[in-house]
Order: sequence, then structure tokens, then C-alpha cells
Amino acid sequence: MRFGLEKVLGISQQALAIHSRRSEVLANNLANAETPGFKARDIDFRAALQQVKAQGSGGRLVTTNPRHLGGSGVSTAGIDNLIGEMKFRNPTQPSLDGNTVDPLREKTEFMENALLYQANLRFLTGKVKMLKTALKGE
Repeated sequence: MRFGLEKVLGISQQALAIHSRRSEVLANNLANAETPGFKARDIDFRAALQQVKAQGSGGRLVTTNPRHLGGSGVSTAGIDNLIGEMKFRNPTQPSLDGNTVDPLREKTEFMENALLYQANLRFLTGKVKMLKTALKGE
């Protein structure tokens, strides 16, 4: 019996890749909080995930052994191509030097993203444990 792992795991791996990329973007914003003229950017997670879902059948998993499970889905390697352009954040209170980074907002967004990443990772770990249990026949 053949089955695709993407049916079991869903799009969790792509969601993790988007969360990871968003963490990089938010960390970059925080690192440049004092850079004159720096424009804060962000990734709209929901829109990016919808785009990944829409292009879900485009990629293939690479199998290097005939015993590997085949499957289809979106590769996480090219996640930047899938999420589209990052958006510039509209500042609530821009600074005089043109910098649009609000450190408090960036820290809040970063922590929220980290919590969502952690929740998604736990969900994915639970699914993997369920698969292992099913394969062992326990």
C-alpha cells in the first residue's frame, strides 16, 4: 500500500518554513531598529500559507532509494519563491530619520511567531509519533 506523507503531515512542514523565514525577517527588523531610513518588512503568514496551499501539487519529494516513500507537495527549499514579496510595514509613529521599525511591535510579532512555530512543531511531532506507533503496531 502506497500513501503520501503529505496526506498525513498536511502542510505543517511548509508552515514551519514560513514561520522560520518570518523569524528571520523580524529579527532583521529588530537588528536595524537604529538604522536611519530602514523600512520594516514583514510576511503575511495567512496569505503565504494560502499561496503554498494553492501551489501544493507543484513539487515532488526527492527519493534516493526505491524503498523511500514517494509523495507530492511543496518543497520547503524554495519557500521565498512561494510566499511572494514581503510587505513593508506601515509605521504607527515613524521616526524623523525615516526608520519605520517599532521595536516594541517587532518584539511582540517575533514572540507571537515563535509561539506559533512552537505549537506547529509540537503538532507535527505528535503526528510523527502517531505514525511511529502505527508502524510498530503498538
